[in-house]
Formats: sequence, C-alpha cells, structure tokens
Amino acid sequence: MFSTPFRRTFWCYAFTLSLALVSLISKAQDYDLVIRNGRIIDGTGNSWFRGDIAVLNGKIVTVGKVSGTARKILDAKDLIVAPGFIDVHGHVENGILSNPTSDNYIYDGVTSVVTGNCGGSADTLSVFFHAIDSVKVSINVASLVGHNTVRKLGIGLSNRAPTDDELKKMDRLVAEAMEQGAVGLSTGLIYLPGMYAKTDEVVALAKAAGRYGGVYASHIRNEENGVVDAINEAINIGKEACIPVEISHFKVSGRANWGRSTQTLALIEKARIEGYDVTIDQYPYTASSTNLGIRLPDWALSGGQDSLKIRINDPIQHKMIVKEMLEQLKKFKYKDYSFAVVAMHAADTTLNGKSISEINLLKGRKSRVNEEAETVLDLMIAGGAQMVYHSMSEEDVKYFMHYPFNMIGADGGVIETGKGMPHPRGYGTNARVLGKYVREEKVVPLEEAVRRMTSLPAQKFHLTDRGLLLSGKAADMVIFDEHTVADKATFEKPHQFSEGFRYVIVNGAVVVDEGKHTGTRSGQILYGPGKK
Repeated sequence: MFSTPFRRTFWCYAFTLSLALVSLISKAQDYDLVIRNGRIIDGTGNSWFRGDIAVLNGKIVTVGKVSGTARKILDAKDLIVAPGFIDVHGHVENGILSNPTSDNYIYDGVTSVVTGNCGGSADTLSVFFHAIDSVKVSINVASLVGHNTVRKLGIGLSNRAPTDDELKKMDRLVAEAMEQGAVGLSTGLIYLPGMYAKTDEVVALAKAAGRYGGVYASHIRNEENGVVDAINEAINIGKEACIPVEISHFKVSGRANWGRSTQTLALIEKARIEGYDVTIDQYPYTASSTNLGIRLPDWALSGGQDSLKIRINDPIQHKMIVKEMLEQLKKFKYKDYSFAVVAMHAADTTLNGKSISEINLLKGRKSRVNEEAETVLDLMIAGGAQMVYHSMSEEDVKYFMHYPFNMIGADGGVIETGKGMPHPRGYGTNARVLGKYVREEKVVPLEEAVRRMTSLPAQKFHLTDRGLLLSGKAADMVIFDEHTVADKATFEKPHQFSEGFRYVIVNGAVVVDEGKHTGTRSGQILYGPGKK
C-alpha cells in the first residue's frame, strides 16, 4: 500500500482542504442574523416602512433591502420590528443575580433596564457590575447611584444634616460611582434616609453627578397633596446643579388630587420652554407600589426598625403616630385603608393580596379607621410590607400619556414567578401601553409609543448605541404582533407573562424565539459617560 510519507502528505492535504471548506462555508454566511419583510419602526417616531435588517457581531449592519445569507433568518411578515424597549425605572438589584434570565422583562419586550432608582442602588457599582458579568444575564443593565444608599454610607439613618466632612464623603462616593459607570444620581425623597435631606444637600450631590455627564432622576418628595412643591424642587435642583432632570413615575396620588394632572404637567412644560432638560416617566396603571412605611410620619422612621419599634411601644409617641396617620388619610380623602393592599409581607405570606381593611377584620378588630391604623403598626413591627396602593385616576394616567417627553418605566424588578402578589406592572407595562393605550384606546400612535420606549430613554440616559434601528447600533430588537400584543398580569393574578412578542433580540442574540425564552444570556452592562 502507500508509504508512510505519502499517508502523512495525504492527511495533511485533507486537513487543509477541510479547513478551507469550513472557511468557505463560514464566509458564505454574510450575516449572523437577517430579519426579512418586517414593518420597521425605527424608534425616531417616523412612520413604519417595510424592509429587512442584517446583524453581524451584535451590531446592526443594514436596514432596508438585505441581500446575502445568514446563520439565522427570521420572517417578520405582518409583524412590527422595533428597537428593544428601554425601561428607565427599574429595581433589579435584589433579583437579577438569582433570576438572570429576567423572564418578566424579556417577555414584555424589554432589552435594557436602568436600575438604582428611587435613591437605592448597589453600595458599590463596580462589584454589582462584576457580579452581573459573572453570572451572565438576558437583559442589558445600566445603573444610577442612589442618594439614599450614599447617605446611609455617609451618615447612617439619622434625621439631621451632614457635617462638612460627611458631605465631602458623600460627594466622593457619588464621584466614584460615576467613574465606575453610573448614568446619574437618583433620589427617593420619601424614603429613609433621603427624606431627611435638605434641598442644598441634593444639589451638591447632583453637581457631583453632573460633572460626569450624569442625569438627576428623582422620586420626588411628595406625590400627593404637596406634589407641586415637590416637582418644583426637582426642577430647581436641576437648574442649580446644571444637570438634566428625570422625574420618576410621574403621577398625582390620593383622591384629593385627582384632576391635578393639568397643573403638574404644566410645570414640566414651562421648565422645558425656559430651556431646562426636564422629562418624566410613567407606568400605565392607576395603582402604585411601594413600602408600608410611607403611611407613617417621617419622624417615626428615623434611626431604622429598632428605633421605630421603641416609638410604637411608647404610649405617647404611639398616640402621636396614629394621630398623624389618620390626618394623612383625611387629607387624601380616604375613609379607610381599603386602598392599601399587601404585595409581600415576609412575616406572614397568607396576608399577601389582602387589603389593610381585610387584615384588620382578620385580626378580630372592628371596621374602624383608627383600628386599621393599629393593624398597619402591627405589620410594621413585624418587618413592614411591600404594598400596592390604588390611589390614582385613569383620566390623569391618560393625560400624562399624551405628553411627548414622557417615557415608560415599570418601576419593577426581576420577579421570581409565583412569589407574593406583586404589582402587575412588573410583568405587563410595555404590552399594556401597546395593547390598551395604543391599539384599543388610541391615546398614543404606535410609532410615538415606540419612540417613548426606545430612542427617548436612550438619549436621556446617554445610551448612545441603543434605541434606534440604524447601521452601527447595537442589535437590540423586538418583533411583535401589534394586533395581539397584550398584558395578561392582573392585580388578582399578577404572575402572567405578556403575549404578542414573537422574538426578542439582545446584542444580536435571539433570546425569545417564536414566543419562547431560549435561555440565552447575552445582556451587557451599559456604562455612563463618566466611566473610567
């Protein structure tokens, strides 16, 4: 037979030929992904047009007519192709590492989330970002640095102004976070300990974020009777700190304030006319969700849980707390606490989904508002609760939704499916906008709604490679049926994914394929302009 040298030469040529064939086949695939025949809404607000999109190495290469082949081809005939939705108001710190596929966001068309809102962020963003990179996640994540977090690290939970040295420390913490990649500073001025901060403190820290090109995003000091003063405070912080302002989950809460949307939105319009970069975001529901502690006077919360228990157990202070709680209800024109529903009470999960009024009766108390206040204090002593508050009007929600400089943010987190009774916004925010307010009620045109979910938030938070379907941009996309897209989550049955999103693509990888999550974790950290 053949000699050894011949065999060696033969196999060498065969191996070389196989490599050449693999290379040829690889080169024959011009793109990683091609989407064909879609009705493209590019994120600018312009009308849709029919075309193809080609993706290579996680980037959009061509939008229009695409020739050539691809490793994967999606037929988007009769479907809308849009940029991936950017949720500007998230709280994913506590859930994303244990639930990295982020199903509730992905099934709602969200490809990027801005977290660290309402003054609460990871203590050290570089550590948080490293953890996300380590586990790999399905969505892109950007983060603000939280004022409450910084204040807690700087001076604790005390009800006092910082010393000069403490303010310098907080300034340094904000600067460090911006250099680690934060997109701006957030405040939660109704939460501990941010509620104790004076305006000048916030201005000083907003200036620190502004030096790095950041945004000031605020859960304002009051969204109820004092909402006008609180909006003006946020706008003035932006003016004094020379920083763009984003007012979070814009609303008017409490029956006493229903109909004030024309008054509050006028403040935003006036600021923009005067040349200040002020925008808002909104979730499309008449109920909010936050902690139970906001029903108590601010002074009662100073020092944290141990101090609160001492005050509640002190007869004189207990009486003062209840008195102020009932005064608050009266101001908001509520006769009882039936509007307040427990979403999650860790000490007794059987209470999840029940209102304070219902829990009060379960405790054997009479249906009186002062006794319901006692039930609130019982829950607070047991560790508090995450709540859903039915406190807004549909007319105000619609009025805000008409506003062109209003983005969409769920104010949710990465949810463990089946746990608790969370606000349905955590599952269905974007689908609800597209189904209810675009298709059914025609409050907003489809192209405009997409702009609010994509290019507007990308511009606001300096996510320069997202939000538009243009050559060179990151390939974050959603492909959906405008006729069937709908939210399924309700207050009674919140753990239900949205429907109608056929494909979701994150950084060029298909994460939802034919309506099913593939398990792909192609998300990235989205760094702010100050990243070093």
